[in-house]
Amino acid sequence: MNIGIAGLGLIGGSLALALRRAGHVVVGKNRSRAAAEYALAHGVVDSISDDLSQCDVVFVALPPAATIEYICTAPFSPRTVVADICGVKLPVERAVCARRPQLKYVGTHPMAGKEVSGVGNASADLFVGASMVLTSNAVTDAPAYALIGRLTADMGFARIVECSAEVHDKKIAYTSQLAHIVSNCYVKDESLSGCLGFTGGSFQDMTRIAGVDENVWTELYLLNSENLVKCVRSLADRLCAVADAVERGEPGSLKSLLREGRYRFEDERLNSFRGEGITVTPLK
Repeated sequence: MNIGIAGLGLIGGSLALALRRAGHVVVGKNRSRAAAEYALAHGVVDSISDDLSQCDVVFVALPPAATIEYICTAPFSPRTVVADICGVKLPVERAVCARRPQLKYVGTHPMAGKEVSGVGNASADLFVGASMVLTSNAVTDAPAYALIGRLTADMGFARIVECSAEVHDKKIAYTSQLAHIVSNCYVKDESLSGCLGFTGGSFQDMTRIAGVDENVWTELYLLNSENLVKCVRSLADRLCAVADAVERGEPGSLKSLLREGRYRFEDERLNSFRGEGITVTPLK
């Protein structure tokens, strides 16, 4: 199968490598010529072209605004299936449905990544053991959706998580966007200076994703603002409750707050894929 990848960064490059390993022919497209030449020279893609219109499937691995513009304006064959991997789904889905309703579009979001970026860090194994989220609505083309599901299995994902774009954006505000914000805010404390001699695994876990690309993540945050603001304000309330208990020297209140968190951590829901409006299909 001929598959196009628009955007040869970490995720786009990893998609290309995983698909090539599965036996597919991959055509890459990238705004930066240097990244495109690297991808071709290192076997990330089979070829480079600005025209992906005749590919069977095109994965769009671009920032949000660029994703919407490319999907809604680029030429595609009537048979081409177009899938974006953007970190927010509802804004993309709404734009495509409004501007290009006949397009065979499927929303996807691979739940994998690294702290580093760029095609030089791409890996065919990035998605091994990971989840691939597929979103759909009432007008999603069923054969196109099924095809993306088969390619998901080809790339080595462990499971497919199916839901609406609305459910995806609510969940991702909590599981990804809030986590990145907390990490980014955590390293702004004045105590950061001279801290390395006092750090262990907890510090590394808290700071690993602090260095976000502010251009891409600003787009993601603003496109999912309603869901994200609720998550941030809810977390702020819980942090203030702990600060108040410590400041007042109330061990009973503090123990109660910490116990509540421990119980939530031990709750089976933390270790479950089940949820309202979510269907999970294991692939291995």
